[in-house]
Amino acid sequence: MTDMLFELPTTPSIPVKGEKAEYPVGRIFCVGRNYAAHAAEMGVEVDREAPFYFTKTPTAAILSGATIAYPPGTENYHYEMELALVIGKDGFRVSKDEAKALIYGYCCALDMTRRDLQLVARSKQRPWDLGKDVEQSAVFSTITKATEFEVTQQRIHLEVNGEVKQNSNLSFLIHDVCAVVADLSKFYHLRAGDVILTGTPEGVGPVVAGDKITGGIDGLDPIALTIGAAE
Repeated sequence: MTDMLFELPTTPSIPVKGEKAEYPVGRIFCVGRNYAAHAAEMGVEVDREAPFYFTKTPTAAILSGATIAYPPGTENYHYEMELALVIGKDGFRVSKDEAKALIYGYCCALDMTRRDLQLVARSKQRPWDLGKDVEQSAVFSTITKATEFEVTQQRIHLEVNGEVKQNSNLSFLIHDVCAVVADLSKFYHLRAGDVILTGTPEGVGPVVAGDKITGGIDGLDPIALTIGAAE
């Protein structure tokens, strides 16, 4: 075995309902503007031809129930409630019909975003990394296996301190989960460990220190996150 100069952080993982072993997170892909109403509230057009993506560092993954520090460099930290899917087998250039077989399971997720930094980057036609790839910004609930959950017309919702902020339906996804998997597989060799956040509905907004975020998707384990003081 090759000696290393130092140790890297351990691979993050997500619990799976009914399993003792957890799902290791290899890569995190995120779909942008996959609900028309969210695109409208952000003042942008929807691209219905194909989804587009950004990524988060795998070590950004944390589990539901955590308390995180309000992140540095922002004064406008936003929640985004999402359906996440996790890949369970290899796939490259798969068809939409073949894509379903690659999905191991689903869970609730939060894509936490430094909105002010994202919008500055967008206005200057720069990458969104500082806005989106934020430490502890990819929050996951327990995974439910795909054999026990089918995406149809489930309610997706989020609350801040008990007040409903997002309230929509998975039927409003512009690009459905199989379309996303098939499209992404044109550009990457998908493999077990890949996690895909499928986009957020309208109603996104800021949180501050002390806020408690809760959310859910009918049929999946709910999600919760507490925002702590800035470091």
